[in-house]
Amino acid sequence: MKVLIIPVTSYQQNCSLLVCEETKRAAVVDPGGDLDRILNAVKIEGAELEKIFLTHGHLDHAGGAGELAENLSIPIEGPHKDDQFLLDSFPAQVKRFDFPDCQSFTPNRWLKDGDTIQFGNIELDVYHCPGHTPGHVVFHQKDARIATVGDVLFNGSIGRTDFEFGDHELLISSIKNKLWPLGDDVQFVPGHGPTSSFGHERKTNPYVSD
Repeated sequence: MKVLIIPVTSYQQNCSLLVCEETKRAAVVDPGGDLDRILNAVKIEGAELEKIFLTHGHLDHAGGAGELAENLSIPIEGPHKDDQFLLDSFPAQVKRFDFPDCQSFTPNRWLKDGDTIQFGNIELDVYHCPGHTPGHVVFHQKDARIATVGDVLFNGSIGRTDFEFGDHELLISSIKNKLWPLGDDVQFVPGHGPTSSFGHERKTNPYVSD
């Protein structure tokens, strides 16, 4: 599995393009906006976009998903249903945060802990990791040892919990009980900023280090 990081929106959110190198089928994780940039990356890879995966319902991560799904007739999978209230609030959020207009939507498939998602010949495991938002999920590809973690964990930091329904203790629990057991060697793509590994964060991250 090939992973390309495409910064999008004024928040420079890390949208991830996942490509199955055997089939050239692809999935995009968290297409918050700048769809032309995302589609250009797909074209350069010579891939066919098959699905949209969402880690959570914040506008900078999911704001472009509805339009992309409609334009390409592809399904949206994720996040967990507990983030529906965030997706429903998009029309109000775009005015508050000065984002391009987008409509609320309901994903084709809600995800829960223990689910798997697929594209091409690639399968990823789903982990429900609430705290930043109630319905946040993380995707892990165990063969490639790569996780896409959205705003749960960052290089040197963790997700904010001062938003509505944020829960600091729950976020810490999600990281330590869901992510750390996957292994120190797992590399992860955060929702913002540079990549890191679970092992590095366990040693150095002031919020969740051992």
